[in-house]
Amino acid sequence: MDWLEIKEFLKDTSKSIAFVIVILFIIQYVFSVTKVVGNSMHPALKDEELFILGKFNYRLTDVKRGDIISLKYKDTKYLIKRVIGLPGDNVYIKNSILYINNEKFKESYISENLKYDDFYLKDLGYNKIPSNMYLVMGDNRVNSLDSREIGLISKKDIIGKVIIRFWPINKFKII
Repeated sequence: MDWLEIKEFLKDTSKSIAFVIVILFIIQYVFSVTKVVGNSMHPALKDEELFILGKFNYRLTDVKRGDIISLKYKDTKYLIKRVIGLPGDNVYIKNSILYINNEKFKESYISENLKYDDFYLKDLGYNKIPSNMYLVMGDNRVNSLDSREIGLISKKDIIGKVIIRFWPINKFKII
């Protein structure tokens, strides 16, 4: 092997290593694939559907009401929930109606006539949601592990925003 062959080998190898590093960076910090496990987000998201998760979104923009996010929770890998309450909000549910800052909030994403338990932010020990904290819920309020049980979530526990459903392919959708 002469010097030119070694130089060419090193050049090719360094390109491959750089490519792998870029892919790992993208997976770690920009995008990843996530899957819905269970029916807590039904009817919007269904069990076993696959999504692309944007991990970089909230470094540039604020978390918004209605965003569907993935979040870290205890021993589970992640939970997928909808952001309902933002910092400064007072949130409660009475007679299966969501109120945000004492006004009825129309939720077009939950099943009509869904009956679920009352909930008051006071039950979690807050009058208003503190800064950098969020109240999240599943769309299937009857069958969801969410802020009503686990409490408010911190912005640092948000992994990313669900941005594209790509499986099943016939339900491809930008969220």
